[in-house]
Amino acid sequence: MIFLVQQSLRTLPAMALIAMGMACAVAPLTTAVLASVSAQHTGVASGLNSALARLGGLIATAAMSAVLAAQGAELLALYKMAAWVAAGAAVAAGLSAWMLLKDATGAVKPSN
Repeated sequence: MIFLVQQSLRTLPAMALIAMGMACAVAPLTTAVLASVSAQHTGVASGLNSALARLGGLIATAAMSAVLAAQGAELLALYKMAAWVAAGAAVAAGLSAWMLLKDATGAVKPSN
């Protein structure tokens, strides 16, 4: 039991940082999604945003089994791969937002 408490205390700062980052990212993302559609499509946009968020959670939960089953060098290799995939997804999301989002006047940002 003491081992579990020690492990929990070791991972608490990282988990708290992840939670704060998610809290800072999810609300603006939802606002951007709903603001980017007309009023008549906000229900569909909200549903799609929610469904994709749930899908991401399901994929993360399924992938977690491989990480939890790994140990030692294999665990480190999986962690590095996950970090690169997450970084690539973040870059792709940023680039797509930069290219596809409209500015406040409704004009599409020019592509180079």
